Amino acid sequence: MVESEAQGRLPGIAPVSVVDIGSNSVRLVVYEGHSRSPTILFNEKVLCGLGKGIALTGKMDEESVARALAALHRFKALSDQARAATIYVLATAAAREASNGPHFIHQAEAILQRKVRVLSGEEEARFSALGIISGFFHPDGIAGDLGGGSLELIDIKDREIGKGITLPLGGLRLSEYAGGSIEKARSFARKHVKTAKLLSKGEGRTFYAVGGTWRNIAKLHMEIRKYPLHMMQGYEVPLDEMLRFLDQIVESKDSKDPALQAVSKHRRSLLPFGAVAMREVLTAMKPSVISFSAQGVREGYLYSLLTEAERNSDPLLVAAGELAILRARSPEHARELADWTGRMMPFFGIAETEEESRYRQAACLLADISWRAHPDYRGLQALNIIAHTSFVGITHAGRAFIALANYYRFEGLNDDGATEPLATIATPLYTERAKLLGGLLRVVYLFSASMPGIVRNLSFRRSTNPDLDLEFVVPAEYHDFAGERLDGRLQQLGKLTNRRLAFRFEN
Repeated sequence: MVESEAQGRLPGIAPVSVVDIGSNSVRLVVYEGHSRSPTILFNEKVLCGLGKGIALTGKMDEESVARALAALHRFKALSDQARAATIYVLATAAAREASNGPHFIHQAEAILQRKVRVLSGEEEARFSALGIISGFFHPDGIAGDLGGGSLELIDIKDREIGKGITLPLGGLRLSEYAGGSIEKARSFARKHVKTAKLLSKGEGRTFYAVGGTWRNIAKLHMEIRKYPLHMMQGYEVPLDEMLRFLDQIVESKDSKDPALQAVSKHRRSLLPFGAVAMREVLTAMKPSVISFSAQGVREGYLYSLLTEAERNSDPLLVAAGELAILRARSPEHARELADWTGRMMPFFGIAETEEESRYRQAACLLADISWRAHPDYRGLQALNIIAHTSFVGITHAGRAFIALANYYRFEGLNDDGATEPLATIATPLYTERAKLLGGLLRVVYLFSASMPGIVRNLSFRRSTNPDLDLEFVVPAEYHDFAGERLDGRLQQLGKLTNRRLAFRFEN
């Protein structure tokens, strides 16, 4: 395989494809490579509805099968065109339950020239759980993956997972069984949810919602709420608010509300039934919050193929480090900043949690990714790239912190119209911490000309001078770096932190 000359691609890795044959959609995702935080190179789905009619006939609809097979021909060609080194093929509820499933799988394997792995309900739940583990920092709760034909539930505690169960509550199946009756759907869902004993262990924890229909419920909630960050991964809603919103969806299933236009026409018809299934699960579980996940079975399957060392690495820091390699003037300098700022934080009274430390390190790794932009727009470009990049292992507040820190690093330590939307997502603590980090970066970037080798030799120390709080100690060999602009940046940092600061050059 000839490696692309594109410098915006990571070197040394080959694309991999995953074909996901679900009950509602058939999808191809080509990832840039098999890594801890894989980036999507190409993504396409066809809403074939393979699960349509199975609850009544026991068979996949022939027209749906024909559409799926046609899609698989295209997906094979697309995967080859993307230079994918391999194709992994997964099939879920419809293929494993339908009487004509084995024949369909045989045809699919002939087209894709790959073995199709037909997942059991327990396997589907396990890979969905691994998708949550791959995408969340220390997850603790129950994951629910709603497909077209089934709902998988599984308990997760950090990297430990329980035994998964599957319920016949997929959105497509539930809507067909109920024949359009919400009451019938609710009664059917309630009966099956009562059998899910593991939900009783979820009270006060997090419910991780996976699957296209549930993601569209979150998308609708964002639209109505006018949420400023349209990023599905890690979007959180408190339980009481979520229950009220699910009731609204059910009650307005025939509504012409313009906000519904944010959801595809095909998905729109399934929303009330997805809402019914979620409400019954949440009522039984009583979680504190619902967190939506863009990671699911596909990502969980790829995660399962990684080495133990790769699985244990931090996906946020891996992705930030990769972006530094692709876009920073010096990735080594970025890594120096991540280490140096951690050592400087205690001088400003900051004792970081593990999560706060991760976010600060990621902000430093990403601090130079917009250097090619016009100087007037580097801050805005950094803010937009960071806010909208598909990072995992991060909360929305953490994402806002990283984006704001890098905006302040370029634009100064005051808020303006560009910072306002993200400041509503970041906590006041994160906003102030972002300004502190931005202030530190403003000083050391001027000192180092964005190149490695100097920052690690600089340090703050508490001053014995009664007129000062902290001295910024600089080796005498760097004396020629002194200047008015550099001192101005240091005094700006002092004003922000209410500390009296001064440079001290010494041997």
